[in-house]
Amino acid sequence: MKVLVLNCGSSSLKYQLIHMDTDEVLASGKYERIGEDEAFITHKVNGKKYEITHSAKDHEEAIDFTLKQLTNPEYKVIDSLDEINAIGHRLVHGGEKISSSVVIDDKVVETLKDCIDLAPLHNPAGIIGIEACKKVMPGKPMVGVFDTAFHQTMPKEKYMYAIPYEYYEKYGIRKYGFHGTSHMYVSNRLAEIENKDIKDLKIITCHLGQGSSICAVDGGKSVETSMGLTPLAGIPMVTRSGDIDPSVVTFIMKKENKTAQEVENILNKKSGVQGMSGLAPDFREIENASNNGDEKALIAMKHFKYEVAAYIAKCAVAMNGVDAIIFTGGVGENQIKIREGICKNLEFMGVNIDEDRNNVRSEEKLISKDSSKVRIYVIPTNEELMIAKETMRLI
Repeated sequence: MKVLVLNCGSSSLKYQLIHMDTDEVLASGKYERIGEDEAFITHKVNGKKYEITHSAKDHEEAIDFTLKQLTNPEYKVIDSLDEINAIGHRLVHGGEKISSSVVIDDKVVETLKDCIDLAPLHNPAGIIGIEACKKVMPGKPMVGVFDTAFHQTMPKEKYMYAIPYEYYEKYGIRKYGFHGTSHMYVSNRLAEIENKDIKDLKIITCHLGQGSSICAVDGGKSVETSMGLTPLAGIPMVTRSGDIDPSVVTFIMKKENKTAQEVENILNKKSGVQGMSGLAPDFREIENASNNGDEKALIAMKHFKYEVAAYIAKCAVAMNGVDAIIFTGGVGENQIKIREGICKNLEFMGVNIDEDRNNVRSEEKLISKDSSKVRIYVIPTNEELMIAKETMRLI
């Protein structure tokens, strides 16, 4: 059985073809600058990378060209598209209407359209990808795996905001959470590693990357998470502010004579550790600068580590305890000193990291001391494999 996993952005397309009998990635890649003459695809197969410039005016053309690479005699991985059994789509926002992965039908597409206000960049791209697949591979079963779905198990008192209730009733304003597929994958992977029933575990998953979020997974279910109505909320990220006093928005609007859209852009693209440090939007560069005595970079890194630790503690409160903490995502998997700094802030909880074990990047490993009351792991995320597994489960 082979599953094609697609992740459609507004002008990009990421893909993986996975053989489900072995979990082997047969081919993967990314189509960029869709809609421009300079569109190009980076196609990876058999350990080699091929970059091909090919104009694609829309996602339908991009998907059609991508599929041709899978059967290209030069580096083909399948003889025919008939070998693809199903397509799994990474989708972002299903609101309250979708609480789990679903087989895609017209009703699901309508729900995506209804939630465009909640995800104006991502949902339209997801719809375009679905419609393109219908044309290029008619009749092929498709499954949607939603970023928000995993968090639909949060109790109401944890996802409601302390604002007039009418805004929840009228517009669905509440905490939704994101990165659900990643949180689901690494928490289930931990249960496999420890050979335990996930229903018996209290796990805090830390997806730290360009976007970052924390999740409390109690018995396999999300009961608290850091991101909110949008991915802007929660802990500070590379360019996103995370939680701030809401009056900061109106204060900047008045002082700088800026529109709401302009301030939203500042908080999404010019804030976070980049905004605090004044450096490039790269955790590695900012961390290196902090180690070399750059005061603003040092403050930015200390702030990030503190806020992550504080939210981990909040998640422990949400579950009335914690058995294990997982670090994943580009930063969580690779930044040794960041993991160490976060855990040092949590020693009062019995969290004790082992410096030697922690000297690891992008590898599944227990990194806590044997004496630690809370086990600490690095587990590389694999959202594409989780999407493929969910697709297989439903078809």
